[in-house]
Amino acid sequence: MAAKKKVAQILIDVLSEAGVKHCYGVVGDTLNYVTEAIYHSDIEWVHVRHEEVGAFAAGAEAFVADRLTACAGSCGPGSLHFINGIYEAQRNGAPVVLIASQLATDTLGSDFPQEVDFESIYKNCSVFCQQVINPHSARRVFTEAVQTAISQRGVSVIILPVDISKAEVEDIICYLPQQSKPHLSPDITELKKAVELIEQGKNIGIYAGIGCRYAHDELVQLAALLKAPIAHTSRAKDFIEYDNPYNVGMTGMFGTKGGFDMIKSCDTLLILGCGFAWSQFYPDNATIIQVDHDATRIGLRHAVNCGVVADVKTTIQALMPLLTSRQDHTFLDKYVALYRKAVAKLDKKVVASSDQLIHPQYLVDLLDRYASDDAIFTADVGSAMVWLSRHIHVNGRRRTMSSLKHGSMANGMPQALGLQKAYPQKQVISISGDGGLAMLLGDLLTAIQEKLPIKVVVLNNHSLNFVELEQKGEGLVERYTDLNNPNFAQLAQSIGFYGKQVTNAEELEHAVKEFLTYDGPALLDVHTNANELIMPPVTTLDEVKGMALYSAKATLEGKGSDFINLIKDNFIKK
Repeated sequence: MAAKKKVAQILIDVLSEAGVKHCYGVVGDTLNYVTEAIYHSDIEWVHVRHEEVGAFAAGAEAFVADRLTACAGSCGPGSLHFINGIYEAQRNGAPVVLIASQLATDTLGSDFPQEVDFESIYKNCSVFCQQVINPHSARRVFTEAVQTAISQRGVSVIILPVDISKAEVEDIICYLPQQSKPHLSPDITELKKAVELIEQGKNIGIYAGIGCRYAHDELVQLAALLKAPIAHTSRAKDFIEYDNPYNVGMTGMFGTKGGFDMIKSCDTLLILGCGFAWSQFYPDNATIIQVDHDATRIGLRHAVNCGVVADVKTTIQALMPLLTSRQDHTFLDKYVALYRKAVAKLDKKVVASSDQLIHPQYLVDLLDRYASDDAIFTADVGSAMVWLSRHIHVNGRRRTMSSLKHGSMANGMPQALGLQKAYPQKQVISISGDGGLAMLLGDLLTAIQEKLPIKVVVLNNHSLNFVELEQKGEGLVERYTDLNNPNFAQLAQSIGFYGKQVTNAEELEHAVKEFLTYDGPALLDVHTNANELIMPPVTTLDEVKGMALYSAKATLEGKGSDFINLIKDNFIKK
């Protein structure tokens, strides 16, 4: 006869068997049996101050460490608070299990205090969402949840009523989590069609996405064979940019003319593991071949001439022996040169231009220069993620992360907490906006409580800067974007951080070096130029009209000096 166990213990056994190292959350009444089981397991509980932070942290660990990670909360508002971070993890394809503890089953449906229908809420942002209704089937449900999260690369939500959690049943171990990672090979018919179209092309381009995560070397070999420049999405930055003489950078709003013009000018484009959402950045008339492991993604963003449903790495390996090596590198050379010119133009702001003005690009360049070779960087949504994408260099050991698919504020510092927990020996740096940091400011306390030496840089421009730029680009005068900030350095010092504020560009380099070498959690509050424009790879007529309209409206409202300062800071001063 099998030994009897509480269902909560069976849950933690299954998570441990599936490789979970950490569980992020806030304790509460209906979760007590789960946390008791965690206490006696090899899984470490990470006590955050807000559940949204726990979900961001768990999702970051799951995505970068590529392993199943857990978060857990109490009934009602406790588990409801995870929702935004869970959407982030699901859109990132991060394998996460959320344990949403629930009221006892005999109270459900009675409008009992704190009752929330978690299944209707979480089913739209998960790959698995099920409430345990029978303690005897608990192990099967738990095993299915972890296997689905791992195999489908997403969030599994286990809704666990407290009476089920504490029920004791015989643990008949007939369900064990499996973690196979099969490779999807291309169909020979699709492969031959792709070869035929590539051979017909003259100016071949490659657009690489996150699906190239494990195919760096093969991608470079393919580019060498075809003399094809490689543009990439911002999510693929870590895996494409380094040791890649064929790189022409990103396209989209974060990109430069190298990537943008190459994609617009090629006659044949290989889209590899890429689901970039903005169709205006795809070519207008090129022959398009798309490779993706998910058939539902083929042709989703733009019509394609050939779709190959397979893993990118496996497909490239199958393609190369069938392709003719090319000698003409005119197309390649043109866009590599254009990319380098565009990068040099961006780097003009990577200077200490005056005592009064700190360009955010200069700050991020200093972080890039003095951070360790295997540092992990996170960035808040908005201007912070643009500067990270453009000015942090990767090398195959560094990693970068932002909320690029979900676009959530306040992601940077919480993700840094999860990454520091996953990689305790590495330097983890969050480039946080002042608005983003303030939103979840309380979880700086988590770094102290959990002894996590994260480094938080605040781009303090006293505004919701990216929103302000959007408003101006639409021809509007900025509304409700101003922030009345505290001295973040003093605030950080009051809870046990190293804290320093910098308002003078000449002091910044020394401050960055001191901040990065501090042995413990540290915060650097840097007052950056509030008028810094984020220049896209090309400027459209509508954008010019919008900025002209903004200047006229600003002048009429007595804010003409703001427009003059914007022009000076971006087009006159270095």
